[in-house]
Amino acid sequence: MNVVKRNPEWFGSTSVDAFFDRFFNESIQKGQSGFSPKVDIAETAKEFEIQVAVPGFSKSDFNIDLKDGKLSIAGERKLEKENKERNFISIQTEYGRFFKSFQLPENIDEKGIEAAYENGILSLRIPKDETKKLESKIAVK
Repeated sequence: MNVVKRNPEWFGSTSVDAFFDRFFNESIQKGQSGFSPKVDIAETAKEFEIQVAVPGFSKSDFNIDLKDGKLSIAGERKLEKENKERNFISIQTEYGRFFKSFQLPENIDEKGIEAAYENGILSLRIPKDETKKLESKIAVK
Protein backbone atom coordinates (compact mmCIF):
# COMPACT_ATOMS: atom_id res chain seq x y z
CA MET A 1 0.00 0.00 0.00
CA ASN A 2 1.33 3.43 -0.93
CA VAL A 3 0.93 6.38 1.37
CA VAL A 4 0.62 9.77 -0.29
CA LYS A 5 1.00 12.90 1.79
CA ARG A 6 -2.06 15.12 1.45
CA ASN A 7 -1.47 18.80 0.71
CA PRO A 8 -4.46 20.72 2.15
CA GLU A 9 -3.83 23.67 -0.18
CA TRP A 10 -4.59 21.47 -3.19
CA PHE A 11 -7.86 20.10 -1.90
CA GLY A 12 -9.26 23.06 -0.01
CA SER A 13 -12.31 24.99 -1.06
CA THR A 14 -11.00 25.88 -4.52
CA SER A 15 -12.56 25.50 -7.90
CA VAL A 16 -11.64 22.77 -10.37
CA ASP A 17 -10.15 25.42 -12.69
CA ALA A 18 -7.89 26.71 -9.91
CA PHE A 19 -6.81 23.15 -9.12
CA PHE A 20 -5.72 22.47 -12.71
CA ASP A 21 -4.12 25.92 -13.08
CA ARG A 22 -2.04 25.27 -9.97
CA PHE A 23 -1.20 21.73 -11.09
CA PHE A 24 0.07 22.70 -14.54
CA ASN A 25 1.76 25.95 -13.49
CA GLU A 26 3.64 24.33 -10.60
CA SER A 27 4.65 21.39 -12.80
CA ILE A 28 6.19 23.73 -15.36
CA GLN A 29 7.93 25.83 -12.73
CA LYS A 30 9.61 22.90 -10.98
CA GLY A 31 12.00 22.47 -13.92
CA GLN A 32 12.91 26.14 -13.92
CA SER A 33 15.04 28.14 -11.51
CA GLY A 34 12.47 30.72 -10.57
CA PHE A 35 9.36 31.41 -8.59
CA SER A 36 5.85 32.72 -9.05
CA PRO A 37 4.95 35.67 -6.81
CA LYS A 38 1.39 36.16 -5.60
CA VAL A 39 -0.68 38.70 -7.53
CA ASP A 40 -3.82 40.64 -6.60
CA ILE A 41 -5.90 42.23 -9.37
CA ALA A 42 -8.71 44.69 -8.72
CA GLU A 43 -10.97 46.83 -10.87
CA THR A 44 -12.56 50.15 -10.03
CA ALA A 45 -14.76 52.36 -12.17
CA LYS A 46 -11.72 54.27 -13.44
CA GLU A 47 -8.82 51.79 -13.46
CA PHE A 48 -7.40 48.32 -12.99
CA GLU A 49 -4.92 47.71 -10.18
CA ILE A 50 -2.31 44.95 -10.11
CA GLN A 51 -0.25 44.28 -6.99
CA VAL A 52 2.63 41.81 -7.07
CA ALA A 53 4.16 40.60 -3.77
CA VAL A 54 7.93 40.70 -4.37
CA PRO A 55 9.76 41.66 -1.18
CA GLY A 56 13.51 42.13 -1.21
CA PHE A 57 13.72 43.62 -4.71
CA SER A 58 14.91 47.04 -5.78
CA LYS A 59 13.15 49.14 -8.41
CA SER A 60 15.85 48.40 -10.97
CA ASP A 61 15.21 44.63 -10.68
CA PHE A 62 11.93 44.88 -12.63
CA ASN A 63 11.26 44.88 -16.36
CA ILE A 64 7.71 45.88 -17.32
CA ASP A 65 6.56 45.85 -20.96
CA LEU A 66 3.29 46.35 -22.81
CA LYS A 67 3.03 44.93 -26.32
CA ASP A 68 -0.12 44.16 -28.31
CA GLY A 69 -2.30 44.52 -25.22
CA LYS A 70 -0.19 42.07 -23.18
CA LEU A 71 1.39 43.42 -19.99
CA SER A 72 4.54 41.52 -18.98
CA ILE A 73 6.29 41.82 -15.63
CA ALA A 74 9.66 40.16 -15.07
CA GLY A 75 12.27 40.35 -12.36
CA GLU A 76 15.11 38.53 -10.69
CA ARG A 77 16.34 38.30 -7.13
CA LYS A 78 19.77 36.76 -6.69
CA LEU A 79 20.87 34.86 -3.63
CA GLU A 80 23.41 36.79 -1.61
CA LYS A 81 26.97 35.65 -1.90
CA GLU A 82 28.17 33.20 0.70
CA ASN A 83 28.72 34.61 4.12
CA LYS A 84 31.18 32.48 6.07
CA GLU A 85 29.99 33.94 9.37
CA ARG A 86 26.44 32.64 8.93
CA ASN A 87 25.30 29.12 8.14
CA PHE A 88 21.70 29.06 7.00
CA ILE A 89 19.71 26.19 8.45
CA SER A 90 16.69 26.97 6.29
CA ILE A 91 16.03 29.39 3.42
CA GLN A 92 12.37 29.87 2.57
CA THR A 93 12.78 33.15 0.72
CA GLU A 94 12.22 32.68 -2.98
CA TYR A 95 15.12 33.54 -5.27
CA GLY A 96 15.57 33.45 -9.01
CA ARG A 97 13.57 34.85 -11.88
CA PHE A 98 9.87 35.38 -12.23
CA PHE A 99 7.64 36.26 -15.15
CA LYS A 100 3.97 37.22 -15.13
CA SER A 101 1.86 38.34 -18.08
CA PHE A 102 -1.68 39.66 -18.34
CA GLN A 103 -3.86 40.19 -21.40
CA LEU A 104 -5.39 43.61 -20.86
CA PRO A 105 -8.82 44.62 -22.14
CA GLU A 106 -9.10 47.04 -25.04
CA ASN A 107 -10.57 49.87 -22.95
CA ILE A 108 -7.32 50.95 -21.26
CA ASP A 109 -5.21 54.08 -21.58
CA GLU A 110 -1.79 52.60 -22.44
CA LYS A 111 0.05 55.91 -21.96
CA GLY A 112 -1.37 56.40 -18.47
CA ILE A 113 -0.04 53.18 -16.91
CA GLU A 114 2.00 53.81 -13.75
CA ALA A 115 4.17 51.48 -11.67
CA ALA A 116 5.49 51.95 -8.14
CA TYR A 117 7.41 49.73 -5.72
CA GLU A 118 7.00 50.20 -1.99
CA ASN A 119 7.24 47.93 1.05
CA GLY A 120 7.75 44.80 -1.07
CA ILE A 121 4.71 45.38 -3.28
CA LEU A 122 4.97 46.26 -6.97
CA SER A 123 1.80 48.21 -7.80
CA LEU A 124 0.57 48.98 -11.29
CA ARG A 125 -2.28 51.36 -12.02
CA ILE A 126 -3.86 50.89 -15.44
CA PRO A 127 -6.39 53.64 -16.17
CA LYS A 128 -9.43 52.93 -18.29
CA ASP A 129 -10.06 54.94 -21.46
CA GLU A 130 -13.60 56.25 -21.10
CA THR A 131 -13.93 56.72 -24.85
CA LYS A 132 -13.55 52.99 -25.49
CA LYS A 133 -16.59 51.00 -24.43
CA LEU A 134 -16.53 47.22 -24.43
CA GLU A 135 -20.30 46.86 -24.34
CA SER A 136 -22.53 46.60 -27.37
CA LYS A 137 -26.11 45.57 -27.99
CA ILE A 138 -26.73 42.59 -30.25
CA ALA A 139 -30.08 42.31 -31.94
CA VAL A 140 -31.73 38.91 -32.13
CA LYS A 141 -32.93 38.10 -35.66
